[in-house]
Amino acid sequence: MTIAQLRAFAAVVRHGSVRAAAAALGLTESAVSMHVAQLRKELGNDLFVRTGSGLAFTPGGLRLASRAVELLGLQDRTVQEVSRASQGMRLLRVGSTSLFAEYAAPGLIEAFTQRADDLEVELSVHRADEFEGLLRSRAIDIAIGPPWPTAVPGVVHRAFLAYDVEVVAAPSHPLAAKPVTAQALAGATWLLGPSAIGGGGPIPALLRRLRVPEENQRIFQSEAAALEELTHTEAVAPAVVFAAAGDVAEGRLVRLSGQGTKERGIWVAAALEDDHGSTTAELMRFLHTPRATQAMLRGAGVPIKRFRPAVYVTLWN
Repeated sequence: MTIAQLRAFAAVVRHGSVRAAAAALGLTESAVSMHVAQLRKELGNDLFVRTGSGLAFTPGGLRLASRAVELLGLQDRTVQEVSRASQGMRLLRVGSTSLFAEYAAPGLIEAFTQRADDLEVELSVHRADEFEGLLRSRAIDIAIGPPWPTAVPGVVHRAFLAYDVEVVAAPSHPLAAKPVTAQALAGATWLLGPSAIGGGGPIPALLRRLRVPEENQRIFQSEAAALEELTHTEAVAPAVVFAAAGDVAEGRLVRLSGQGTKERGIWVAAALEDDHGSTTAELMRFLHTPRATQAMLRGAGVPIKRFRPAVYVTLWN
């Protein structure tokens, strides 16, 4: 098997047809078909058949699809690491949910990268249900987010930081004057960040427990944007306690009291069990140190000279 053959087959799986795979790869359909035919011959398996509703993959084809993603991810990672190693740099790729990325990651990564001049940390934001695939395909080295619903063979999970989420509002909101009921909260307008989407973590759990209807939910591009809008809107919002402490202390926001106004969250780090890379193991250990906890709770952000933004990825070095 060659990388070109695996890349062609993975594209067929991803796009659902040889024609779409060829367009995505910038190849001719005959070239993609040739690569697939060579795989079929070498493996002694049809891999897939065409049906009236599209492609139907054989059990062997599905197994190859899974392995192809892993192998291609490993190849990309190897090329990247060799390139950076030639420059004397190590690269650690962290995948996290949006809540951790917004509130805790900047302080953590700043503290962690201060320990070594030859280290770059790349942060990308994903849904929690994507973590296993990203780890197994070697697209990320470590995943940080809410607890996984079940134990997963070959993946190590370590909880490292508990935090609280409380419902807040502007001081002028009618619900701020007295203890609230779950029914009153369910009927309120909610301003939410991206963490409300995806099902994992304390904020979706809070919304489900209160049975807040979708028509009462407004999603903003960040948690901070939702809280800023909250200060001059008659609505409520879930807020991470340590992140909203300043606004509460200054009187810009108030914590609501009563039924269903609090939820406990915990952040968990996960990595492949067989990934003994020193940098991954080093971060897993660092997460449990007092310095890391202080950095996550009180981090002042990353100096501008060390911030490198991209559409989906932020890079510190």
